[in-house]
Parts: sequence; structure tokens; C-alpha cells
Amino acid sequence: MPTDIPTYSTPGENRQVLLAKRPAGVPQATDFELASAPLPKPSAGEMLVRNVYLSVDPAQRGWASAEANYSAPVPLGGPMRALAVGIVQESRHPDFKAGDALYGWFGWQDYAVAAPQQVIHRATQDLPLTAFGSLLGINGVTAYLGLTELGRPREGDTLVVSTAAGSVGSFVGQIGRSLGARAIGLTGDDRKVALCRERYGYVDAVNYKTADLDAAVAAAAPDGVNVYFDNTGGSILDTVLRRMAVGGRIVQCGTASVGSWNPLPTGPRNEREILTRRLGWSGFVIFDHMARYAAACDELTRLCKAGTLTYDIDLAHGIEAAPGAIASLYAGENLGKKLIFIG
Repeated sequence: MPTDIPTYSTPGENRQVLLAKRPAGVPQATDFELASAPLPKPSAGEMLVRNVYLSVDPAQRGWASAEANYSAPVPLGGPMRALAVGIVQESRHPDFKAGDALYGWFGWQDYAVAAPQQVIHRATQDLPLTAFGSLLGINGVTAYLGLTELGRPREGDTLVVSTAAGSVGSFVGQIGRSLGARAIGLTGDDRKVALCRERYGYVDAVNYKTADLDAAVAAAAPDGVNVYFDNTGGSILDTVLRRMAVGGRIVQCGTASVGSWNPLPTGPRNEREILTRRLGWSGFVIFDHMARYAAACDELTRLCKAGTLTYDIDLAHGIEAAPGAIASLYAGENLGKKLIFIG
């Protein structure tokens, strides 16, 4: 069972963060509004979940957009789609009981009426409740499965990671180190460069905003980059791509640097690099790999308890912090996985 479950209240109404209008790019606080609704009641086969920690994730930018990517847009006037960690208050499903801790699609709100298919993970590991929204949330599991299944680093490989101190990248560096890789982190903040070197398993880190990125990657990987775990796309990807080793693997996990895909952005042609370097380039979306989610959580827990893997939480307080949280995330203001405690 989870440890360190905080004291939380059980209000008689349901505060919600509603998507008021479609954002132009990164969602801003003004794109949302706070509202209250009556306390919902579960029907047969459902549970009433009291959210404790709301998750803030880069993917919410796409979910709020009018253009569907790998999921339908959030309806205007509806609660913002979000992952959350919560406690079952009432259950009308035989497989769940009051007091169960769950991680799933519960939205930016106090309460959610949830069916089993909305539950991603039942929080049973012996870790603090915050871990289920970070290390054992989609961030940590994305890092583990994306790297091990698509990146496949081998002993002595050079692994480069963009947004290396972020909620996914901070785990990729540590997991890569545990597999014998030399991890090089790319980030845009000197504080995060220090975190990469001192806390997240990177043998070196580069501030791409102040360094000559091509020269820095060439110096850190003189024999080429064997695995590139990319969360940004754009010009950073263009640079690292041309420093890949023959037979290198690219894990495309995000495209955070690209402001809009309409119209399509332009950049260097990459076909020749893929051909001549014989690169493998794969997109990773966690929802294609849910069959391995629980097993990945067990392995991440083992690494954490062994002292091989650590995690940091950037914790805000109060549901009022939610509307501006995505913009704060894209501005790079967080240090660790961004969660909001609404107890």
C-alpha cells in the first residue's frame, strides 16, 4: 500500500477546472475557468474517487487543442482532461473498495465518477502517494518502456536526452545509467544542468541556450550518439540527428519545441541522414504499451528502493493553481514532476 497519504478533505461540492476556450499554442490561465458542480454519484459498476494530486503534463497542450492528435480534443466547457491520484470514497464495483488508491483519468476536479477503464494503475507499491503521479505515473513508465523497448541501450552506448531534467528525461538518464550507458543531458537552464550532473545520472549536461550545441554534442560523443531520447523535436533534433552513430536509435517521445503544426513547420531534410547512418526512428506513446505498465511499475519501484533511481516533485497547492500550470510547465519553471495537491 502507498505510504505517506496526506490528510485530505471531502467537500460537499465538486470544484472543477473547465476548458473555457481553445488555446492559441500553449494553454494559458485565461483559457480556463473555475466552477463548482454538485457532488456526483456513482452508478452500478463505477466508483467515486476523491482526487488528492492532480497531474500537469505536456500532453495537455494537445488535449486542449481543437486538432485531435492521438486523442479527441477536450470538449469546451468540460473539465480539463488530466491524470490524477485519488482515493476511492464509494464503490459500486466489486473489484474496488473504499480506501483504494488509484491513478487514472480523473480530470482537474475534486471528485470523479470513474469506470474501471479510466484507471491506469492501482497504487499498491510501498511508495509515497506522490510517486504514483510521477515515478509510477505515465512519466516514469514512459521513460522506462520508451528507453528499454525502443532505445535499447547497450553497455558503453552514448545516450543523449533532451529536456533531460524534465518529468520524463530525469528518469531516462538514471535508467540509462543503470543499463551501462553514458548519458548526456540537454536542457535550457543552468540549474537543471547541475541537477542532471549531480542527481539524475548524467555524465555531462549541456545548456543548449548558451552553448554551441553541435560542438558540445560532438565533444561529448566523439564516436557518435547511439541512442537519442527526444522530447523536443525542432532544431535540437536537427543538430543531434547529424551526430548519430551508424545504427543509432531515436525515440521520439515529444515535440515540445514546435509551436504549431498548422501550417507545417519547415526544416532540413532528414532522409539522407536516416539512410546513410542506418537509423531506427520510432515514435513512443505510452498508451500503446499498457500491457506492460504494471510490470514497469514493479521494476521502477525496485530501482527506487535500491537507491538507483530518485524522483523530485514540484508541488503546488490548491485547485486554483491548475489554470496556469501548463504555461508554467512549458516555461520550464518546474523542478521535478509538477503535481497539484488539492486536499
